[in-house]
Amino acid sequence: MYQLLIVDDERHVVERLAGTMDWESLGIETVHRAYSAQEAITLLHTTTIDIIITDIQMPGMTGLELIAIVRRKWAKTRCILLSGFADFSYAQEAIQHGTADYLLKPVSEEQVRDTVQRVLQQIQAEWAELVSGQRIQLTLKENLPLLKGSLLNELLQGRRYPGEEWERKMLELGIPSFHHSPFAMVMVRMEEQFLHYDARSLSLFEYAVGNIAEELFSPQYEIWHSKDSHDYLVFMLKLRTESTEIEEWQQHLERTSSELQKAVTTYLKGKISVLVSTWGQFPDDVTTVYNQALSLFRKRIGSEHNLFMTTKEDEAPKESHRTLQHLYELPTLTQLLETGRWSEVEEKLIGVFKELNEQWSQSQEHVLEVFFAVSAAFSYITHKNGRQLAELIGPDYYKMTEGLPFRSASLLRDWSLRVLGQLKADMDKEVNDARSSIVHRVQQFVEQNLSEDVSLQTIADHIYLHPVYLSKIYKLETKQNITDYVFQLRMEKAAYLLKNSQDKIYEIAEKMGYQRAHSFIHVFKKHYGVTPQEFRDQQI
Repeated sequence: MYQLLIVDDERHVVERLAGTMDWESLGIETVHRAYSAQEAITLLHTTTIDIIITDIQMPGMTGLELIAIVRRKWAKTRCILLSGFADFSYAQEAIQHGTADYLLKPVSEEQVRDTVQRVLQQIQAEWAELVSGQRIQLTLKENLPLLKGSLLNELLQGRRYPGEEWERKMLELGIPSFHHSPFAMVMVRMEEQFLHYDARSLSLFEYAVGNIAEELFSPQYEIWHSKDSHDYLVFMLKLRTESTEIEEWQQHLERTSSELQKAVTTYLKGKISVLVSTWGQFPDDVTTVYNQALSLFRKRIGSEHNLFMTTKEDEAPKESHRTLQHLYELPTLTQLLETGRWSEVEEKLIGVFKELNEQWSQSQEHVLEVFFAVSAAFSYITHKNGRQLAELIGPDYYKMTEGLPFRSASLLRDWSLRVLGQLKADMDKEVNDARSSIVHRVQQFVEQNLSEDVSLQTIADHIYLHPVYLSKIYKLETKQNITDYVFQLRMEKAAYLLKNSQDKIYEIAEKMGYQRAHSFIHVFKKHYGVTPQEFRDQQI
């Protein structure tokens, strides 16, 4: 949906164009009003406008000067000029300098509609070209290393996708298929001299290490690498040829990794520590192999520098001490709660308790681990919203403090899902109450200022909200645009005054915010099918 701005120092022109046409049928979501070029610029700083219709001759700043500023600051915004016959030469000059079109006063609604529709088609064609396959492929190519690294990081941190989705994502990024293949990891930690460089210089050295690794490993291995969240360089490797002699290839991998360490020392004049993992199966073993390598880096290498280490099979974590994988996989409970993805939070909890029940139901320590993680996530999101968990969940909070939920996995599951439901209901109510309050404040302001400026920008300024956000929230709650509400209220109040007062037509027009009675008569007839006087006569 598009945003339109009409700019003219003659208020009746703005009101007639904004209030009497079926803009929604053209795909125009909101019609904004401005009565000077300066007012238009103020609005452009806060609102994304797609099309501007502006008069040329205005006090202070002309429409041509406005267009020059728009072209410099908001190049995607298209401008349509409104000009009188005497200004026609100016309009022609403006078109030569990039103005989308012009309309010659007096202008009919059909002319306005046709011109705006034509400009919208130009905008759509421009965006269609922008998102064409060729442009997307070029952008993808430019950002390919970053996208590849991000996907690997998701995998390392436990993000789960269905197998076919992994294959699709890897294919799109030109990553060799690791699916259902044995893989190994080589992890590199930059040390000593490298740590004294600034972030940009360090990233160049990391890039160089990646190039050296590509050169050394690529003859025998497919390689996919990234920098992880702990600042290690992680290289995932898969043999280019199928082989069952993993032990032989392990020796080759260790020898090549040692060459990498030596090459960095020789050519980059810096030290690195290197760890070579055991082999696993993609994608099921990725997180396990990665976490095992992290653990060994922490336990066996620690703060020592320039070490080389390999992982042995007997160093794998013992089954009885393994963590709950699903609990820590991305996205985390906290991330899901922060973005309000309630159904996904519920799915994650169900997955966590399924794993807990199948593998660790007899382990009180694992049940306690889940309790601490879940209750911490619930407390975090509640406190972040400025609330107290105790006031939201009542008796369930005191069950938590008394330790009742974690006496068994089933009790904890019931407690967690019940508290989740309470949090969702409370936050839904808070959102609804806030939106209802916004609608009430808008309608109250409009009713009290109907004869004054009740444009979207003025209303937004009054209640301290961004006009685009305000417009969307109002429509979500009322199924009606703010501008439609203002127009409807004006027509209803005008009809009431025509029935129940002796005010003259021009006086009623002024009370409804119309500077000229002619504009009021025009829109009233279009709405009710009769002129104001005819409407009044029918009441006798």
